[in-house]
Amino acid sequence: MISVVIPVLNAAGRLPATLAALAGATAELLVVDGGSTDDTAAVAEAAGATVLDAPRGRGAQLAAGVAAARGPWLLLLHADTVPAPDWPAVAAAHIAAGPGRAGYFRFALDSADPRARRLERAVAWRCRVLALPYGDQGLLIHRDLLAAVGGIRPLPLMEDVDLVRRLGRNRLALLPTAAVTSAARWERDGWTRRSMRNLLCLAAWFAGVPPARIARFYR
Repeated sequence: MISVVIPVLNAAGRLPATLAALAGATAELLVVDGGSTDDTAAVAEAAGATVLDAPRGRGAQLAAGVAAARGPWLLLLHADTVPAPDWPAVAAAHIAAGPGRAGYFRFALDSADPRARRLERAVAWRCRVLALPYGDQGLLIHRDLLAAVGGIRPLPLMEDVDLVRRLGRNRLALLPTAAVTSAARWERDGWTRRSMRNLLCLAAWFAGVPPARIARFYR
């Protein structure tokens, strides 16, 4: 019943673990490439995924994947995010509850650094108080609900915030399992610097800064 849509760009190193966690538990795997120059497409095809091409930008790539998907339920997922082993049972329970709410995973990082635990707690607070899960937590949503809120807008960045804001708190549900995201960006850029950059991107979004400008800053 679930079509997984994964936007990718030069994700050959991280994608195999994500696809392995999804194998056998989905109706189809759609990997939407925004112009990779590495072996991303070959890695995806070797894992049995269908590879689509789309203009670079997560919003445009996700929208292309959703348009091609056949399943009634969609799992929107980042290439470096690996759902926990019990995710199929958790997803089945969410689906059985009906299409009225979109589910997202608890945020976790693949790092033993204590700063990772602090960041996980901060994200849990953001989701609980502000109802703002990000794309690296995945989103399990029925296509009718997605259509009812206007679909995915072809934004280069912040497409996740845009979507969950349109869904609103009452149509979001925390799924009782984690999705583990790579900590590589925080380890590369510095835990404080990367977290502050993400926070500034969010503030810029709410201040009305064009997403293209936010995307340049985010990189």
